[in-house]
Amino acid sequence: MSLSRITKRCISQQCIIKRLFSQSTSRFSAVKDNIEDVDNKIIQSKSSKPVTVARKRLLDGPNLSEFFKNENLKLQENIPENEVIPYLQSTRKFGERRKVYFDVYGCQMNVNDTEIIWSILKANDFLQTDNLNDADVVLIITCAIREGAEAKIWNRLEYLKGIRNKKAKQKNLPQMKIGILGCMAERLKHRILEKEKAVDIIAGPDSYKDLPRLLALTNDNETAINVMLSLDETYADIMPVRLNEDSVTAFVSIMRGCDNMCTYCIVPFTRGRERSRPLNSILNEVHQLSEQGVKEITLLGQNVNSYRDLSEANVYINSNPTNLAKGFKTVYKNKTGGFRFADLLEKVADIDPEIRIRFTSPHPKDFPDEVLHVIQSKSNICKNLHLPAQSGNSNVLERMRRGYTREAYLDLVEHIRQILPSVALSSDFICGFCGETDEEFNDTLSLMQTVCYNTAYLFSYSMREKTTAHRRYKDDVPQHVKQKRLEQMIKLYRSIAERINCSQIGQLQLILVEGKSKRSDTHLQGRNDANIKVIFPTGEIPEESGDSLEMIKPGDYIVVQINNANSQILKGIPLYRTTLGKFLNKNTNMYDRYSNDYLKYNSML
Repeated sequence: MSLSRITKRCISQQCIIKRLFSQSTSRFSAVKDNIEDVDNKIIQSKSSKPVTVARKRLLDGPNLSEFFKNENLKLQENIPENEVIPYLQSTRKFGERRKVYFDVYGCQMNVNDTEIIWSILKANDFLQTDNLNDADVVLIITCAIREGAEAKIWNRLEYLKGIRNKKAKQKNLPQMKIGILGCMAERLKHRILEKEKAVDIIAGPDSYKDLPRLLALTNDNETAINVMLSLDETYADIMPVRLNEDSVTAFVSIMRGCDNMCTYCIVPFTRGRERSRPLNSILNEVHQLSEQGVKEITLLGQNVNSYRDLSEANVYINSNPTNLAKGFKTVYKNKTGGFRFADLLEKVADIDPEIRIRFTSPHPKDFPDEVLHVIQSKSNICKNLHLPAQSGNSNVLERMRRGYTREAYLDLVEHIRQILPSVALSSDFICGFCGETDEEFNDTLSLMQTVCYNTAYLFSYSMREKTTAHRRYKDDVPQHVKQKRLEQMIKLYRSIAERINCSQIGQLQLILVEGKSKRSDTHLQGRNDANIKVIFPTGEIPEESGDSLEMIKPGDYIVVQINNANSQILKGIPLYRTTLGKFLNKNTNMYDRYSNDYLKYNSML
């Protein structure tokens, strides 16, 4: 831009400012006149009333117009400066090559959050270490969803304090800093401050960008804390740095928080309200992961399928409302505008047909037909849906504020299987919720028998402070009863899962190789489309249409013939290497066989 154009722009801006100032001055004058009229009327009305001591003081005191005697009020020249907050300069690299050790607990979202944290710290000159004894900073990424998860953190803190005290006795070593991050930091910040003097940093899920500053404050032996929840933070501007760059699977966070307000759940209070990451930011990350050779991506969110991108540019593009599954309701107003989960899912699947796509954790209400049809139409979207029921009894579901009945849930399962006959379902169940009777619990067992889940995550109820259940209900199911019911659920689930898995013996299944088996150096492991772990021996295998042999390696799609099974895993023999597209085109009836497994097991009941 030329100097003359800059000068003209400055003159134009000065004219605008003068005009606005003139308008505001005239408006101010009019307001002052109105105030004086009102004051005069008030004084006249008061003069007719008897004057008490209190009223006399009011009449003798200054009125509002006296505060506006000078029309040309000027701003105070000596405005006191705000207290300086020790934020870091953008050019400063605080890390100074200090080593950070990550201790991660809880869900997949915490794993992804750790990669976001590492991206932020790496940019500030920190290093990562897998050796706890070498660490200058230990960051514990915590979970608060159940009491047992928090108990692990308290025990871990005691262990870390011992290591820090031991290092403190060694000369010329900086004091090890300990940080509590994530949901537990948000929920128990006051208790941590009072009980754990050894904790240097407390940071909630929405304050990770502030970690460099918080770590800087600890240099003065202060406890640094930031647990502010955000209405818009999605970390869309942070590209996560993967902790294991050799992994062929990856997590991509698409939204944060939850609006469902289930009575038993602490997540809305530790993770905040729902906000979705801009669609283009997600697609850019998926493109990058594809270039890095990732073969499976799991889209993450506390309520992942309620995703709706309402960023400024997209609000007006799509005004379609969010459709719910039939028979389901919410505690909040229906959302409109922007890109929906179905839109995102389709675009992600189109980026690379050789990348398998999964998503978790969804809510059953957010499985309208448009989502199911996208899953049906895209061969690289796994036909494996997580459908958390929590209970099989309608009264318990109402107390949980789940927004559906047993009947509505079963109707949804039937509808999903009509559109996706091969679908493998997983679920979450809680036993021993407030007031749960034996009859209500038996409804949960019967639901498990009716649906026949491939995978289930089973828990006894753990009361959480701040939840609606904590305020409204009593945790009145004895612990020994909860434990007995949990054991019953586990026993039933394992019997169902074992029969389903054993019915797959003899099948040819497509497996994504993930790496070595944890139990044997001579075996590898991977997962099938249903997300069931498959174990097979390592070795050389040919291409589908060739004779040359190559060793099986992580990232390969291979065909395995299943020859053994139990409730948790499948075992088999690797036959040949292929691609996702080739296998699905050649084996269009593969998923029909999975569907027959469900029918076969149901016939045994």
